[in-house]
Formats: sequence, structure tokens, C-alpha cells
Amino acid sequence: MDECGNSSEQLEDLTLALLHSRAEVERLREREQLFSTLLGSVNAVLWAFDWQAQRVIYVSPAYERIFGRSAALLLADYGEWRNSIYPDDLDYAAESLAKVLETGAVETREYRIIRADGQLRWLSDKCFISRSNEVGQAQIIVGIAEDITDKKQLEGELHRLATTDVLTQSSNRRYFFECARREFEHARQFGSPLAFLLLDVDDFKRINDSHGHQMGDQVLQRLASCGASVLRRGDLFGRIGGEEFAALFPGCEPALAEQIAERLQREVQRLRFSHAQTSFGVTVSQGLTSLRGADASLETLFARADAAMYQAKRQGKNQIVLD
Repeated sequence: MDECGNSSEQLEDLTLALLHSRAEVERLREREQLFSTLLGSVNAVLWAFDWQAQRVIYVSPAYERIFGRSAALLLADYGEWRNSIYPDDLDYAAESLAKVLETGAVETREYRIIRADGQLRWLSDKCFISRSNEVGQAQIIVGIAEDITDKKQLEGELHRLATTDVLTQSSNRRYFFECARREFEHARQFGSPLAFLLLDVDDFKRINDSHGHQMGDQVLQRLASCGASVLRRGDLFGRIGGEEFAALFPGCEPALAEQIAERLQREVQRLRFSHAQTSFGVTVSQGLTSLRGADASLETLFARADAAMYQAKRQGKNQIVLD
């Protein structure tokens, strides 16, 4: 009877243990499913990288959505990650990843990737070491990468709106002088040449009165296009008010600056406009000056160029006066 009772108790204990084990397995399965669902819904790439082995050991489902590439290929070959980075950003992306070994974490690193379909996307990637750097222990770097392309595009548009003249798409007055002051300080510090040009459309009020403000706007737009086509890479050009434009030529000797101004004068003279079966052209008066040893501020160059430009007006317009 005792043996029978013991066997019954043991069977009951075994049954309870089995039921408990099944319940635990079920709970684990539910947790794993929940975890998998959460990872699948996160619109960011969670990843883990074995530094010694130079191998990606985990990447979340969002990788394929954001990168447009196969996760299996990435897990099989770390070179797949390098192939996805925009070439100009590859060195930075690799160096900032290695920096995690020194600092323990990198909070902000932004770089561009090229999806398999050719799309260019911006990523913000935060990463840190998940385990202590002890002898015999793998250095695992983990991180989270978010697609910030929309944010970058918005930042770019806001910057464009803040720095660009809406009508002509050239630099606005504030941004032109902000950049020009930096170039002035650089020229003063290193003793490099610098030239400043002001130009004003001749008889612009008559154009507006005779042909309307829309035609006046068109004149300003095409004049700005002339400036963009004539100036060198690195030169500054902007609309600083009404029908007045300014240009700055960093590293430009006076003789070359004069050649650029003459070329701009010719390009403007070639412009033709039509309104109400009437064709007309426009001219500009220009004042040009260059940096001198006694010049203490950009405003000094601006004042000389301005005086030279008004002298061109007084002398008959459609000409360049050097100061």
C-alpha cells in the first residue's frame, strides 16, 4: 500500500512537473513571438557586430526595409555593409565604428547609404560596446540605425529658405554677407587676394513701369543666372536688395576679377526680353574693388565698391568702374 501510494505521488509530481514545463515552454514561445513582433514593428535597424571576427552576428528585420538588401548576405559577409555605404562617407563610417573601442559609445554618427535600388538615404547610427573588454571575451558592438532622410531633406529645405533669395535663387543679403565676412577674415589672416563687386540694373524702374513687375522679376532672374554661369567655383553671388547684386571673389587678383566683371557685363548685354511685341535688352553698372592692406572690415570694401558703382551710373551707365 505504501509503495502504491509513493508511486502515485511520484506520478502526480511528474505530471505536475511536465505540465509546468509545458507552461514554461509556452510562455517562452509567447515571449519570443512578442519580442519578434516588437522587433519587426520597430522602424530602426538593431544590429550586433563581433569586432574580432569582423562579422555581423545579428540584424533586425528593419534592415531589409531600410537598406533594401538581404539580411542573409550581410550576416554571411561583412563586406555587404561596406558596399552599402555611400563612397564619400565610407571612411567616416568605418573610423567612427572603430572609435567605439576607445570611447565605449558613439552617440551621434550620420552617414549615407545606397539601397540596392539606387536610392540614397541618410542614417543616424548610435552604437556602444555591450560587454566589458576583458581578456578572452568577445568585443561585441551593438547599435541602432534610424533612417533620417526626411529630416535631412527638411533641414536642407529650411537652410535653403533661410539663405536663398526666393525670386532669383541666389544667396540672400544676410547669407551673402555672412559668408563674405568669413572669406574676408580668411584673406586678412593669410594675406590672400580678395575682390568685391557690386552691380545694379540700369533704369530698372523704367523697365517695371513700361513692361510690368513680372517682366522686371524675369530680368532679375536671368541676371542672376548670368552671375551663376560666369562666376568661378567658390565665388559668392547674391541679391542684396531690389535690383542690386554683389559678388565676392576669394583668392582672386585684381586683373582676374576685372576679367570676370567684363565677362558678366557681356553676358548681361546679350540678354533679350520680349513684351507686348516689343523686344528690349538690359545693362548693368558695376563697381569693383580689391582688398588692401589697410582694410579693417568687409564694410570698407563694400563702401568702395558702392561708390564705384554709383560713379559708373553718373558716367553713363553700362560700364565697370574700378576703385
